[in-house]
Amino acid sequence: MSTAPNRRAVAVILLAPLVVTLALWTFAWPAARIAPRDLPVGVAGPAPAAQQKLEQRFEQRDGAFDVHRFDDEAAARTAIEDRTVYGAVVVTPQGPHLLTASAASPVVSQLLREAVTASVPEDTPVRVTDVVAAPPGDPRGSVLGASMLPLALAGMAGGAVVTLMGLRGARAALTLVASAALVGVAVTAVTHSWLGAITGDWWTEAGAVALTVLAIGSAVAGLAALFGPRGIGLGALLMVLLGNSFSGVSSAPHLLPEPVGAIGQWLPPGAGGSLLRSVAFFDGSAAGGAVLTLSLWTLFGLAAVLFARRAPTPAEPVEPAREPALTG
Repeated sequence: MSTAPNRRAVAVILLAPLVVTLALWTFAWPAARIAPRDLPVGVAGPAPAAQQKLEQRFEQRDGAFDVHRFDDEAAARTAIEDRTVYGAVVVTPQGPHLLTASAASPVVSQLLREAVTASVPEDTPVRVTDVVAAPPGDPRGSVLGASMLPLALAGMAGGAVVTLMGLRGARAALTLVASAALVGVAVTAVTHSWLGAITGDWWTEAGAVALTVLAIGSAVAGLAALFGPRGIGLGALLMVLLGNSFSGVSSAPHLLPEPVGAIGQWLPPGAGGSLLRSVAFFDGSAAGGAVLTLSLWTLFGLAAVLFARRAPTPAEPVEPAREPALTG
């Protein structure tokens, strides 16, 4: 009796717990270790002594905060709007004035409230101003945080379908671009027009979503063009398991364990989340790095789709070898 079926059964039995363990590690471990790590915050005010004292209290938590100094409240507000810092504390004669940006991360805004309240005497009031507030349609950032997995799955599905249907060359590239563009329009219609969860320029947001989906889809199709159907599995590992769980969209990249936060921003889901947040709430501030990351993944994937030579998939017919023409 052949042992091949038995070997396949053993492989499935061993593979199932391995996949579950990997999924738990990628999703649960970063969520269980959320804490500030070099989180950019600002300190401003006309009183150098009080400013220095507050800065020292931030720095007492070793490695938690990256403190930036500003001359006044206006400079601190500008830094928040430019996404240089997540928030700032302005030292005033009446007490500390905390500037936050819940649109950048509601989790970080709450963390800063707790940190500043704990660093001042109990009877000292802390005034809080939300400089860039999250929209009323999504005050906790839940919609934006939950949108990355569907976008990753949409890009993943596009790249896999293009591969399994046997599309090649320019036809495959155009299919990926058209599919991503339609996803961008559909997603923006839901999140912006219906839910009110993002509030920037409509077409810019649609372009950010489309670029994110295109980067994921073209990367998956490119990996499949290079490595065959196994490339789809590699794409799922990079884009769904690692990319989505390491994106930091639901919290912030600076709250994830090192080097998870940095890795997540190098992958399309994390870069796409940062880009969408920038264009939706900050007029595109600090969007350059995310656009570059998504563009590089897109170029890699489309170049592989256009120029890589690979074996045909089961859905593709194998062209018979042609006999050489007889001469004479």
